[in-house]
Amino acid sequence: MIAEHSEVTFVKVVSIADIEKEILIAKSNGQGAMLDLYADWCAACKEFEAFTFSDKQVQNEMKKLRMLQVDMTENSELDIEIMEKFQILGLPTILFFDNAGNELERRRVTGFMNAEQFNAHLRATFN
Repeated sequence: MIAEHSEVTFVKVVSIADIEKEILIAKSNGQGAMLDLYADWCAACKEFEAFTFSDKQVQNEMKKLRMLQVDMTENSELDIEIMEKFQILGLPTILFFDNAGNELERRRVTGFMNAEQFNAHLRATFN
């Protein structure tokens, strides 16, 4: 399932296997990847949607990446597995993977960032 955020398309993932498959696709395309973990009850997640992901400059940077998104709203068994595997403590959390498929752990985002901050973070991570 694909979610549209203006010009940026997120691939919806629900399991560790989905995430690993999509990161392999990014790797085979020579792309980095971004994994957005969000929930409907997360206010800061909604702020990312409304104010950060909608920004044209942010979208231009995100277009270079394979964009993945997992909905943690239900706190399902699969959600818990993802939280445990990546040692996620809370939402929103955004993970980044280089074009070799390795997580860039020091580049994780936890909590809200406005468009200017997030755009600078993307550029510093991938350029």
